[in-house]
Amino acid sequence: MSIAENILRFRESIPPHVTLVAVSKTKPVADLMEAYEAGQRIFGENKIQEMTEKWEEMPKDIQWHMIGHVQTNKVKFMAPFVSLVHAVDRIKLLKEINKQALANNRVIDVLIQVKIAREDSKFGMAVEDVAALFQSNELDNYPNVNVVGLMGMATFTDDQRQVQAEFELLEGLFLRFRESANLTILSSGMSGDYKLAIDNGSTMIRVGSSIFGAR
Repeated sequence: MSIAENILRFRESIPPHVTLVAVSKTKPVADLMEAYEAGQRIFGENKIQEMTEKWEEMPKDIQWHMIGHVQTNKVKFMAPFVSLVHAVDRIKLLKEINKQALANNRVIDVLIQVKIAREDSKFGMAVEDVAALFQSNELDNYPNVNVVGLMGMATFTDDQRQVQAEFELLEGLFLRFRESANLTILSSGMSGDYKLAIDNGSTMIRVGSSIFGAR
């Protein structure tokens, strides 16, 4: 199937309340434009330099999501245009995003990344640290950052029970603080596990290979 056909297939198969982020990392602008012509307007990248180059070249009604691990010294390059930062996994990064958002006269939406996977390679704040963050006044120190939800990545495994348990953990944390912290987005699920993620409360899925093909 073509990229355009894959986009349409996903948009028809997921519930209307679930947002599709087309993960376009490493893919050429021509591929992204095929998805764009099929109506896709939200793209996810994991390298700030690559995302910036694509932003400069492509239509300006696109929402760019930074889905990868963010180095604080690179935040300034995406601050003028990024729509949502998925992987805020430490207070130091919150501080830098706030600083660069202020410099660009913006308020930048972010998600707090929660470490739900057992893999050491996965980033994220511990569940208890996220809870402590929402129970404190810490976020008041960053008026140019708007925490709109949570993000999590499940363990890469064939054990669906483990993945289920990890998504349930993330959803439980989201539901716990949804009202008090005004959270609206739960970003979980990728090409291999998005259906299970949606069943466990995900409102935003990040799909790459099932749209653009293998990398």
